[in-house]
Amino acid sequence: MYVKIYQYHIQKDKEEEYLYMQQKAIAIYERYLDVHIMFLNSKDDVTKWVEIARYKDEEEYKKSINIINHEKEIKELFTLFQSFLVADKSEIKEEDLIERIVKKM
Repeated sequence: MYVKIYQYHIQKDKEEEYLYMQQKAIAIYERYLDVHIMFLNSKDDVTKWVEIARYKDEEEYKKSINIINHEKEIKELFTLFQSFLVADKSEIKEEDLIERIVKKM
């Protein structure tokens, strides 16, 4: 599995709008990819979010993401997402990982 992790800070009063926006974005991603996305909200800092997206493999992700990123609606949703970010914490941290499975002995 290919895994993308994102960390960012969402304004506390924009949480519902953010989650609704993510529902729309996931629907677009699912048109092109087999993707499983989890959203985690920090207990210590309610503005901090971690997004974990799992894909079949990196090749499938790279092939499809180019198509997805050209979708008009995804561009509009990303602009909306950026408006939800906390102004002084607007950095989006991104990490690429490969899931490793530990087999039972």
